[in-house]
Amino acid sequence: MSKKWFFVVVLLVGMTTQAQNQQSVYLSYIETWKSTAVSNQADYGIPASIIMAQALLESAAGKSELAVNARNHFGIKCTSDWFGGVYYYDDDSKGECFRQYRDAAESFKDHALFLKRPRYTTCFEIAVQDYEGWAKRLKECGYATDPLYASKLIKIIEDYRLDTLANLTPVARAPKKKRPLKATVVRKAEPIMVVKNDPEPPYEVPLTAKEERDSFMLMHPKKKCNGIAYVTAREGDTYANVAFRLNVRERDLREDNDALGRELQKGDRIYLSSKKNTGSNTYVWTHTGQSLWQLSQEEGVFVEAIRKYNELDPQVRTFRTRQKIYLRKVKEDGPAY
Repeated sequence: MSKKWFFVVVLLVGMTTQAQNQQSVYLSYIETWKSTAVSNQADYGIPASIIMAQALLESAAGKSELAVNARNHFGIKCTSDWFGGVYYYDDDSKGECFRQYRDAAESFKDHALFLKRPRYTTCFEIAVQDYEGWAKRLKECGYATDPLYASKLIKIIEDYRLDTLANLTPVARAPKKKRPLKATVVRKAEPIMVVKNDPEPPYEVPLTAKEERDSFMLMHPKKKCNGIAYVTAREGDTYANVAFRLNVRERDLREDNDALGRELQKGDRIYLSSKKNTGSNTYVWTHTGQSLWQLSQEEGVFVEAIRKYNELDPQVRTFRTRQKIYLRKVKEDGPAY
């Protein structure tokens, strides 16, 4: 055999072996979770084929970092209403917040509940048999940013015949012979009540208040401004869950940050104690489009104090031009004090 043909044969054997290994991993994963997918189709109306294809794609058949470390098999990110565990991972941007689960089964259930959000309502207008329609609609609703997301789901479904998962055909049995009734009065059978007795989930010892705070501070390095400690909000943070993890009242945290009625955004400063009524600088220059609240957070000074020093109209929320703003009271014809 020539060297040329020898290398061709080796390459083909290698590619075949790799394909077989990939297929065996997928088949093993499908065997493990197919009953869960079928059950979720019955309970939530989501096609079992879509559930399984998303799980295979998002988790790399259970081998991805998120699946292994966070038991997150669907790539679901943190949202403002998520109060469970979190796992930070580089995805579309660096250090994004993803949901962390106690086990993979919890991930499958949360995926079903996640798709019941208003954002995905139109998906349920499509029949469960129409996996192509579901795949395309999920992409349209923004489940993933990958432009080929729908076609990848469809390919997985067709390669592994996932559209047949929920096709449970009953076994044909020979008809029984009818027996004559022994009584002339037939009583209506009492309905059978089926009671689901789901076992209590295993108890997990919760973190102490100190452990919860230490865990939060580990992911949110502390800095200082105007002599006040603050941290920077990450993706998924809310005033509610930050207050919980710091073991403080949410309203107190909001009042310390002039944030009553505001939603926390990624990149916002969160002061860990009350801001001050004077700044470290006598004045600053604003830039066009900067809001009064942003200036207040950048300088660690309460909004109302800044309004008072500069006699700003209560309706002023954003600076339309560059202007000089005092951060402390200024004497007439004299220095600030």
